[in-house]
Amino acid sequence: MSLTHFDSQGQAHMVDVSGKPATAREAVAEGCVIMAPETLKLVRDGAAKGDVLGVARLAGIMGAKRTSDLIPLCHPLPVTKVALDLVPDDNLPGIRVTATVRTSGQTGVEMEALTAVSTACLTVYDMLKAAEKAMRIESIRLLRKSGGKSGDYEAK
Repeated sequence: MSLTHFDSQGQAHMVDVSGKPATAREAVAEGCVIMAPETLKLVRDGAAKGDVLGVARLAGIMGAKRTSDLIPLCHPLPVTKVALDLVPDDNLPGIRVTATVRTSGQTGVEMEALTAVSTACLTVYDMLKAAEKAMRIESIRLLRKSGGKSGDYEAK
């Protein structure tokens, strides 16, 4: 298997997608912020003290839109949808973050979905670190993607 971001001499380059047809593409990624039950209670009770999940949702959207500024060889893409779900989960305990990103273009949006999740998780951490510094960001991964030459993918 060859790595598409390197030429035959091993030099990094941006993949040429100019010959690819524009197709509908979607990627869904997930991650979570693990925290103490007391910290999760702050999030649940937080409407009066601050909307942690709302701010993190906006940060995730912004992260998806700025992916090519952060990941050196990513193409700037016209994303057509970025949606984030941030769900408190007592079983973690913590916040489950899921991002869905869509575009119609010549390359996929996996990195945008992963960046959206990462940015949202980091924002949750930032907003709650005064209450708990031991939180962990875990399990960031691509759940599924559709469209493009490589076809569909679904995590097992």
